[in-house]
Amino acid sequence: MLPVLDPRYNAPEAPSGDAAMSNGPSLSLAELDKRIALVRDNIRQLIEQAAASSGAGDEARNADRIAQQQDELNELIKQRDALMKK
Repeated sequence: MLPVLDPRYNAPEAPSGDAAMSNGPSLSLAELDKRIALVRDNIRQLIEQAAASSGAGDEARNADRIAQQQDELNELIKQRDALMKK
């Protein structure tokens, strides 16, 4: 069986989704780097799970989850880049 997504990522103190990222408090560079690493690991795990599963329903669900994580990763990188320019 494939590993479960990192539980730390879905912890209450780790916001997810566009609304949480844009309306939440500013994160430190270290926090952003940690979340970027967690999201990247989640994407890697999702890709592994997608490769192991079959069926159109599974493929669509996996593609949606990967796309959501990629959006989250892009937003975190954008925030980190903005913070590093200050």
